Amino acid sequence: MADMFTHEARLFKFQILTEVAQNVFHADLDEDKVQKNVRNLVSLGGERFRCCVYKEREVLRQRVRLAVGKPANEEYEYNPRQIIHVIDAACDGCSIKKIRVTDNCRRCMSKACLSACHFGAISIGPYRSQIDYAKCKECGACARACPYNAIVVTERPCFARCPVGAIKWDAAGIAYIDEEKCTNCGQCENACPFGAISDISWIVPVIEKLKTGAKMLAVVAPSIQGQFENTTLPQILKAVEKLGFEKCYEVAAGADAVAENEYLELKEHKEEGRPMTTSCCPGFVNMLRIHYPKLYRENKSTTVTPMEAIARKLKKDHPGYEVVFIGPCLAKKQECMNEDSVVDYVLTYEELAAMFSAKGVYPSHMEVTEEEYPSNYGRGFAAAGGVSAAVAQAAKEHGETGYTVYLANGADDCKKQLTLMAAGRFNFDILEGMCCPGGCIGGPACVSDMNTVKGRMTRENLKTDKKTIGDSLKIFNFDGVDMVVGDKKNG
Repeated sequence: MADMFTHEARLFKFQILTEVAQNVFHADLDEDKVQKNVRNLVSLGGERFRCCVYKEREVLRQRVRLAVGKPANEEYEYNPRQIIHVIDAACDGCSIKKIRVTDNCRRCMSKACLSACHFGAISIGPYRSQIDYAKCKECGACARACPYNAIVVTERPCFARCPVGAIKWDAAGIAYIDEEKCTNCGQCENACPFGAISDISWIVPVIEKLKTGAKMLAVVAPSIQGQFENTTLPQILKAVEKLGFEKCYEVAAGADAVAENEYLELKEHKEEGRPMTTSCCPGFVNMLRIHYPKLYRENKSTTVTPMEAIARKLKKDHPGYEVVFIGPCLAKKQECMNEDSVVDYVLTYEELAAMFSAKGVYPSHMEVTEEEYPSNYGRGFAAAGGVSAAVAQAAKEHGETGYTVYLANGADDCKKQLTLMAAGRFNFDILEGMCCPGGCIGGPACVSDMNTVKGRMTRENLKTDKKTIGDSLKIFNFDGVDMVVGDKKNG
């Protein structure tokens, strides 16, 4: 499965997760042994991605800590609700300075950069213009003025992709995360080309539970369909069961129930003249809760996420069982720790692939028999636009149409539309918020390219029958399942 990864940092991450999974599956976790084995990933005579072998080994050491459920840097105070961490040893690859003069500078006679700077930070050196960074305010005026485009503004990718200003850096230029602002959406992790931002793993406690024979059920997000080449969704479900889970279910069944419930809520919101925001993306919900608390109280759907819906149903139907969610989302781990959550653990697709590799499970080799399955509307929650399409379908099945929808595709657009809503300038009935561009199939822990996954999903779902949401809910009965978020029950 290692050939799924072209990003070298993600390949190292996968190899380390696989090493940890093998260690736990076959013995008790021995972190020292894992660290020793991981050192072999970087040899003295091997290819260099960092300045030296010793730095690369320190990066891998911190990666092992994350893989076994510890913060990357042992000096950090551990906050279990903070899922995203900076691997500080890997973070100095970025240019520390935002404004830089390149070799394109020819000491031209116009000296436009010198005139544009109001802080005295630009001077003309012997070969090109130069910047006194003690005076530079990083305003970019010099870059805009240069007629030769010889001065560039280089924004750190993690900072540029964070929609809420949670990425900062210390005096040494090493990034850190402001946990008070962070939504754990994972956009910074996706953006970092050096693999210097990663997530903490729960792979160890899950495997340890499986080894004890604990009663465990798995639920997989709709976006798992198409993640593995030449593998159908039923084969993926069966492969997950081969890891030791008693049964694996599609979260899409919970998505059908969510679409039905959110339609009823949307109807109430429209009658009251309040637009409604969707509840399924935890990064988007965190953005609401932390940065737009008034909208969170007044406009957010009170319906639980599909993950919680299916987990609550399974806990009702199978008392005493633990439920493990498997998906592409890092913020789901934080959602799992909410007081009203009934989900016990969250794994990512990267962690699932590592477990398959560690135990020698090949999803494409699974033999399956036909079983009941949810609607394609529930499965469509995986892609941007799928949530609102399912809610609209639920309304249509009740004989209603005409609801207007805005799809906020990506964290930046989510922030823009929430700002408009807060100002009373959002003119739609429902705002579907997806922090990951493209939806969950573009999540930070996916193992296949988004467009490839979308194509595989479309081809496979063409073969299924045209179930309505109502048809799905007749099969997967959610009667008696509490569909309301805990902190919303009392207003």
